[in-house]
Amino acid sequence: MRLKDKVAIVTGGAKGIGEAVAKKFAAEGAKVVICDLNEADVQKVVKEINDNGGTAIGVECNVANREQVNAMVQKTVESFGTVDILINNAGITRDAMLHKMTDEQWDAVMNVNLKGVFYCTQAVVPIMRDKAYGKIVNLSSVSRFGNIGQANYAASKAGLVGFTRTVAKELATKNITVNAIAPGGIWTDMLAAVPEKILEMTKKGIPMGRFGTVEELANACLFLSSDESSFVTGQCLQVDGGTMMP
Repeated sequence: MRLKDKVAIVTGGAKGIGEAVAKKFAAEGAKVVICDLNEADVQKVVKEINDNGGTAIGVECNVANREQVNAMVQKTVESFGTVDILINNAGITRDAMLHKMTDEQWDAVMNVNLKGVFYCTQAVVPIMRDKAYGKIVNLSSVSRFGNIGQANYAASKAGLVGFTRTVAKELATKNITVNAIAPGGIWTDMLAAVPEKILEMTKKGIPMGRFGTVEELANACLFLSSDESSFVTGQCLQVDGGTMMP
């Protein structure tokens, strides 16, 4: 097991990519803390993991609220003694063309997608620094390169890469790696709701000719959270079927 006895927090862990990551990590031996807004969804995933022989607890938490984040990390330590891995997956969209975008739409996305990552990372870093070990993975997006109607989302996901590189430099001497993953065209419930015509256009822009799966994304998170990536830090890994190539 690649994560045997590691303690992992997965934000946005009750649905989609986060759920797949939480289940993958549990199957690889991690003790998983599932953090999300919907208590019912959280407990559903917790039950599935525990029923399958894994170890998981759930915490209802808004990552944009510092007090709730600190309480979530405290509960993690009380339950499992430490934090080894943080997957900053929680994120939202509030799409609108720039000339129609409201302050509320801009702030909502920034608060969750960027400030939430700041809060969660800041809360676990003292624990990781004390034991000179930690793995932090931040979920960015191919949209960081720009996408019509997503000025707020693209800015937040581009900012996340800058945050990742900076924190990676700050924590490198403490044996804490900090990396980002930029998914593109991953099949989730959100993507399934997109009109078929747009889906076909999107698929044509993927060199591999198909959408990725949440399991494939979870595998990338697993690599960056395991000791197999011990000399990888400050990177942004594209998991997009070749959509964006340098």
